[in-house]
Amino acid sequence: MFSREIARAGLDIGAIKLRPDDPFTWASGFRMPIYNDNRMFLFHPRFRDLISDGFLNLLETKDLDFDVIAGTSTAGISPATTLADKLNKPFIYVRDAPKDHGLGNQIEGIDAESDLSGYNIVLVEDLISTGGSSVRAVEAIRNANGRCDYCVSIFDYGLDKAAQAFEALDPSCEVDSLLVYSNLLEEARDTNYINPAQERMLADWRDDPFN
Repeated sequence: MFSREIARAGLDIGAIKLRPDDPFTWASGFRMPIYNDNRMFLFHPRFRDLISDGFLNLLETKDLDFDVIAGTSTAGISPATTLADKLNKPFIYVRDAPKDHGLGNQIEGIDAESDLSGYNIVLVEDLISTGGSSVRAVEAIRNANGRCDYCVSIFDYGLDKAAQAFEALDPSCEVDSLLVYSNLLEEARDTNYINPAQERMLADWRDDPFN
């Protein structure tokens, strides 16, 4: 339910754009046929609520025992805060790297002289592509002596590189996402956002995205 609703909302407001005939240039320099900006959901209260309800559903399905919600900086902060508020749980966010001034914090919300010992933490990410930034956030939490074995995201490209990165952690970190690439293509096809030829092109790209 949440997957198709989020896909439809993302396409409708332009948070997700598919352009197989005129690819985007990502920050990495690669030319890619899809662009995702989950920050655009922030403007719409009903979509913010939809996303947090989706995360709640994932957590209830897993029946996890956890103490803290963590968001990744910067796009994961807002959905993680909304989720923490609904659950009445403590909230922290994780920078991609420690600050180069002050106390050098990488994790915000706790004192720089303390750590996360004894806390089980769920990490909230907005988007998973290669998994690099998410894995660094998990490692930062673990380096602060917190336990982080579960990550949720709004959207996941479903790339093998990301799955391998999470699996390579010791212990590995499980990931669940509200929307994955294959479901996005189904919704885009069913709503005539793309035609069958474009759907095939986008599916082929997913099989070998970096070439």
